[in-house]
Amino acid sequence: MKDELEKKIMPHIHTQPNQHDASVTMFIICMDGNQPQLLMHMHRKLGKLMPPGGHVELDETPWAAVSHELQEETGYRLTELDIMQPKLRMKSARDITVHPQPFASNTHAVTPEHFHTDLDYLFIARSKPSAPPAEGESTDFRWMSAADVAALDETQTYPNIQDFCAYVFEKLLPSDVWETVPATSYDTTDTTAKFTSKEEL
Repeated sequence: MKDELEKKIMPHIHTQPNQHDASVTMFIICMDGNQPQLLMHMHRKLGKLMPPGGHVELDETPWAAVSHELQEETGYRLTELDIMQPKLRMKSARDITVHPQPFASNTHAVTPEHFHTDLDYLFIARSKPSAPPAEGESTDFRWMSAADVAALDETQTYPNIQDFCAYVFEKLLPSDVWETVPATSYDTTDTTAKFTSKEEL
């Protein structure tokens, strides 16, 4: 049973028992219609509707992972999106890179011996993506209302995904303490290139 489950999930970065991989998940709301709609896609291996996301590679920051996973899985580039951020936040600090704040973080079991620690980001899109997803990625996309997501059963998505989606629709979108900022406000520069240029390493 474990071997069958392992074959369905994305390859792990850490492969020893009880290790954690870092991952990112992108909740994308399109305000182009009469009501907010959330982008879900059919995961190619798990066969369930989920927001796009993926691993944070060992040589990249979480925000760099967001950028490349967005483009690979949805076709969206950061230039096409705003990100929701708390109005009260640290916007800069000397000699470091400040990243956008996720609206949530969680740890979940992928198998009984492997875990993902996930950062969750909320994006606002004004239109559909200008490019297709990368070759080999899922092309089964669904723009879903809050009611659509709530109506899914456990064969179609995971209950905890529904919990996150409900929080997005019911708490974050109407909130007056969060705001949209251009996603390009944040730096995706390769960490090594950035800091070696300052002789920090």
